[in-house]
Amino acid sequence: MRVDLFDFHLPEDRIALRPAEPRDSARMLVVRPGLPFEDRTVRDLPDLLRPGDALVLNDTKVIPSRLYGLRVREETAARVEIMLHKREGGDRWRAFARPAKKLNVGDRIRFGEPSESTACELVRLDAEVEAKGEGGDVTLRFSFAGPFLDEAIARLGELPLPPYIAGKRATDEKDRTDYQTVYARDEGAVAAPTAGLHFTDDLFRRLDERGIARHFVTLHVGAGTFLPVKAEDTAEHRMHAEWGSVAAATAQALNEVRARGGRIVAVGTTSLRLLESAAREDGRIEPFSGDTDIFITPGYRFRAVDVLMTNFHLPRSTLFMLVSAFSGLDTMRAAYAHAVEAGYRFYSYGDASLLFRAGPGTVPDNP
Repeated sequence: MRVDLFDFHLPEDRIALRPAEPRDSARMLVVRPGLPFEDRTVRDLPDLLRPGDALVLNDTKVIPSRLYGLRVREETAARVEIMLHKREGGDRWRAFARPAKKLNVGDRIRFGEPSESTACELVRLDAEVEAKGEGGDVTLRFSFAGPFLDEAIARLGELPLPPYIAGKRATDEKDRTDYQTVYARDEGAVAAPTAGLHFTDDLFRRLDERGIARHFVTLHVGAGTFLPVKAEDTAEHRMHAEWGSVAAATAQALNEVRARGGRIVAVGTTSLRLLESAAREDGRIEPFSGDTDIFITPGYRFRAVDVLMTNFHLPRSTLFMLVSAFSGLDTMRAAYAHAVEAGYRFYSYGDASLLFRAGPGTVPDNP
């Protein structure tokens, strides 16, 4: 499909620079194909679902993955910015480098400062460029591995706010809490699963009282989620792979939800992409552990997910393509036009939408 079909106008003042407080006070646009849009709030979620439905949330935890270093080559040096995006081993990461033209295979990059105290060794971290790909993609082998590398990155790295926020204000201490879900536990993401940012302990309590279950999967969101689609046709775009896991017990529980007539509600496009990667053609979800580069565009037949809660996405992005596949391109273009007109806040710190899947000739039922 032509990528320009997924373009739309978004005024700059619709981009949220801070989240709603409290988190579950954010607005939420309910989109049921064939029915009028509903302007609600995230707090209404328990009333918009049915007892027996099950939420699936991504429990990945964002790491401070933006690093600033000095390329050291003989007697010359150059400053570079590194955005980690996918772990390849105990001491290796794939990353986006800027400016990548300053790096060659075999170059060393030094992060932090040297220290004479062995107690403070982790204030410095070195890496070697092992490989270079397209679009600034590089593979780095670090001087530390495992937990020691994680600690060094935590000390030296900066929280990677999306460029449409970072370009307007500096990252601050508040973002360390705001840009993390309340249930984050498995470190490895370089971007937050932002639909999950709306959840609070009180909202979980009310969902429990409503009889709506919740299950957790892990997809380590990569920096590729911020990259624009440069191709003119969706067939020419290639997704960056991300690592994900669906435990056997979780897969079994979700299959039982479906068997009892409940609906699977993916919280975020990351949860949806992982579940669809783990699902068989007949819709049964299997245990999964590995990379996924699934790219969902209109025409895709959904197998696992019935309802999607997600934020509002960038024009011409793979995520807007995904929601257009889920609820219909015309429906989502109209929904986004309504959201702009009604003053909804967009992107990572913005408001939410609750999308019910479009079916052939069907209108989703009310809870």
